[in-house]
Amino acid sequence: MSKGRFAIGAIIGTAAGLIAGLLTAPKSGKETRADIKQKAVDLKENAGQKADQIRKRTEKAAGGLKDDFDELKERVVEKTHTPEDNEKTR
Repeated sequence: MSKGRFAIGAIIGTAAGLIAGLLTAPKSGKETRADIKQKAVDLKENAGQKADQIRKRTEKAAGGLKDDFDELKERVVEKTHTPEDNEKTR
């Protein structure tokens, strides 16, 4: 199982557990709604932070791949460049 799927499952499981706990707690409806609202805000913030982390990692990985590709491209051009090519460009 991939880490991403595990994380999503953990978040969903946590949310379900929190909701079940809140709904079975001996509190007034007003208190329960306030608790649910706060937990939703917390989950939203956490999800936003995780999304930012994933975006930054993806951008970093993509940048590294582009650098690797550019380097490989230069090496291929150097290896395939012949003396005749120099005469053609003059």
